[in-house]
Amino acid sequence: MTRRQERENIYRILFRAEFHKPEEMEEQLALARAALRESSADEDAPVIGGGENLSEEEEAYIMTKMERVLSHLDEIDAKISESAIDWSFERIGKAELAILRLATYEVLFDEDVPDKVAINEAVELTKIYCNEDARGFVNGILGKIEGNK
Repeated sequence: MTRRQERENIYRILFRAEFHKPEEMEEQLALARAALRESSADEDAPVIGGGENLSEEEEAYIMTKMERVLSHLDEIDAKISESAIDWSFERIGKAELAILRLATYEVLFDEDVPDKVAINEAVELTKIYCNEDARGFVNGILGKIEGNK
């Protein structure tokens, strides 16, 4: 599994977080872990890659990063809100928010991911999961976050 596929799996799990209460996320993470282990040849599957192709290291990377993003969620959301000038946090679409949360975590906390890579990968995710207007929106917010860190 490539880093891009791992990132997309993390995005899909983060997207779930918007539809569940915080106390339900432990169960959601367990379900995501189980889904990672299942075959995901079906394009409607909840994960990209997986099954026999998923190594223990890849699973651990995905789940650890997810847990780290969730542990910094308040700080991440504050940075996004602060950088979304003239745009209320509540108006940000759920797909865009999940992408922004992952990329903001990578920019602020993940020293293994260069800022430019985090921003570029976020824009690539918007091409798959969001409308065209989201690309500039996501890129702009992440650029502000990167510039103010």
